Amino acid sequence: MIKLILDRPRCEGHGLCEEVAAQLLHIDDEGYAAIDVNEISEAVLATAQAAARVCPVAALKLVDDEAT
Repeated sequence: MIKLILDRPRCEGHGLCEEVAAQLLHIDDEGYAAIDVNEISEAVLATAQAAARVCPVAALKLVDDEAT
């Protein structure tokens, strides 16, 4: 299973991830990313990849927890 992981201390609240993947995460009341959908299905994989790619501080990453 692929999961979307947030490194909260690294997040600077740019909000670019929310712009490309609002169905997966949002910006919380403190101005930082908060993940709404941890387990990424094939249907939203490209969106999750785009969110991770657009983050200027690499606070988001995709992890295949079955690969461990």
